[in-house]
Amino acid sequence: MVFNSDYMLFYLLSIALSVVGMIVSGRLQSKFRAYSKVGLRANKSGREIAEDMLQHYGLHNVRVLESNGFLSDHYNPVNRTVNLSPEVFHGRSVAATAVAAHECGHAVQHDTAYSMLQLRSRIVPVVKVASMAQQYLLLAAFMLANTFPALMLVTIVAFAITTVFSLVTLPVEFDASKRALAWIDRRGVVTQEEYAGAKDALTWAGMTYVAAALSSLVMLIYLILRYTGMSRN
Repeated sequence: MVFNSDYMLFYLLSIALSVVGMIVSGRLQSKFRAYSKVGLRANKSGREIAEDMLQHYGLHNVRVLESNGFLSDHYNPVNRTVNLSPEVFHGRSVAATAVAAHECGHAVQHDTAYSMLQLRSRIVPVVKVASMAQQYLLLAAFMLANTFPALMLVTIVAFAITTVFSLVTLPVEFDASKRALAWIDRRGVVTQEEYAGAKDALTWAGMTYVAAALSSLVMLIYLILRYTGMSRN
């Protein structure tokens, strides 16, 4: 019965955190769609904005490519490419400008050896393994909690790794947005009103990472408390 009650609590907590994440993600998508309808006075596409920013920072070896999927935008440090979704790549809106500049912000981080980006890149291989193992470890840990309590400790280590990754991601994302907003403002790419919209869109994009980090941290704390409770018993 201990397994049933503990696992049920974990399940309910997971659902609650997932709902929060969905709300934040929904809000981001709503903001993106709204600002996608606000045209840019400069009338430049996301691709052109990205190329201008990369050119400004002398990043001639970084390519701007079109990727598939809605809000699939990302910077790939391996092949040094800024990958923009169709809505951003072709879009001539406040949303397209904000996202394109943000992804170029990551390229600038890479070029300047931004410490948090370097740290995140170094732990990616370990995080991938920990993420894949989590679900299996978690189930085994609860089912065999009394027989093999060490399984819970291993599960905690796996969750700790992914939590650290989520927390490290926060400064990386917020710094990229800060660089993006500073550049579009300094270069006169946007009007004051357009700048406010771009900042709002990037703020909500950042909130999705905050929600993910908090979710991971809460689950880690729960598992630690569960393990310490087992140890006392």
